[in-house]
Amino acid sequence: MNKFKRFLNSIPLFHLVLISAMLGLAPFVPEPHLLEKLKMLVAGELVKAIDIFDLLMHGTPLVLLVLRLTWAKEED
Repeated sequence: MNKFKRFLNSIPLFHLVLISAMLGLAPFVPEPHLLEKLKMLVAGELVKAIDIFDLLMHGTPLVLLVLRLTWAKEED
């Protein structure tokens, strides 16, 4: 886990925020994919492989950002 923390800390925070915002909100119209896929997950409709992949692709940068910020707070 230590190697993963070092890898995550090596990514500039600005880049992580930018990627999280762009992939989390893309496409902007009519509804961001991340929000759409989370609604499908809650409703139990997330069954197609492409939808699961979409959720992972759009959600991973946000998860990495949250981990980075959480671990940074723990170290202070």
